[in-house]
Amino acid sequence: MEYGDVVAEKRTKLYHHLKKWLEKAVQEYGMIQEGDKVLVGVSGGADSMVLLDLLASPMVFTPAFELLAVHIDLGFSGSDADCDTLRDYFQAGGHSFVIDKTDYGPLAHSDFNRKNPCFLCSRLRRKRIFELADERGFNKIAFAHHRDDIIETLLLNIFYGREISTMMPDQSIFGGKLHIIRPLAYLPEVPIKKYARERGFAAIENRCPTGKTSRRRYIKELLNTLEADNREIRHNIWTAMSHVKPDYLLMKG
Repeated sequence: MEYGDVVAEKRTKLYHHLKKWLEKAVQEYGMIQEGDKVLVGVSGGADSMVLLDLLASPMVFTPAFELLAVHIDLGFSGSDADCDTLRDYFQAGGHSFVIDKTDYGPLAHSDFNRKNPCFLCSRLRRKRIFELADERGFNKIAFAHHRDDIIETLLLNIFYGREISTMMPDQSIFGGKLHIIRPLAYLPEVPIKKYARERGFAAIENRCPTGKTSRRRYIKELLNTLEADNREIRHNIWTAMSHVKPDYLLMKG
C-alpha cells in the first residue's frame, strides 16, 4: 500500500484515546507553548511514526506550534531503502522533514568501541539532533518514548547504572535553551503499536546488529516474565515513581 493511499480513519476510538493521553501529558507538564518549534525524532519505528502522526493532527487543548520531522540515518547496510520509504511518507503527508545521513552505526560497532556500541551510537545520534535543532532554531525536541520505555529505563539505571533515575516527560537542557519532551509518556506500548497497524504504517526494520541482544531488550523480556504472574507489575512500577519515600532510602548527609 502506498502512503498516499492510506485511508484508515484517524477518528477511531483508539485515535481519540491516544490523543486524549498525549494532550493530557502535554498540558500537565507544559510541554508545548504557543509558537514553539518542535523537532520530532523519527526513527521509522512504530512509536516515532505514531508520535509524528498524532502531533501533526488537530489539537484540542495544545496551542499552535511548528513541526519538523528529523530522521538520523545511522548508516547500516540497507538503510538507504528505509530513507526512501520515510521520504515518501513525509512528502505524502505534507510534513516538513530532514533526513540526515551518518555513519554512526558502523562507527559505534567498530573495533575500537566493542564494549558498548549502543551508548556511543545513541550519544552521537542525539548530539546530531541537538545540532539540527540549534541550526534551524527549534526549541523543543520530541522523542517517542512511552510509559514502558520510562519504566524500563528506571530498571536499566538501577541494574546497570547504579542509580535511581529515569527519563523525564519534560527535560530542560543547555540552560533552558532546548527542552526534550516526551508526549507519549502516559501511554503504554500496546495501544501505540495497535494504532500503527491501524494506520498502516510501513515497518522500518531495526538494522542494528546488536538490537535484539541489548540490555533494554533483556529488561523488556524480564518484565514480560514477571507480568505473567502479576499483571500489575508495570503499573506498580510506574506508580511507585510518584510515591518515593526519601526517608527510607540510603541517602547520606
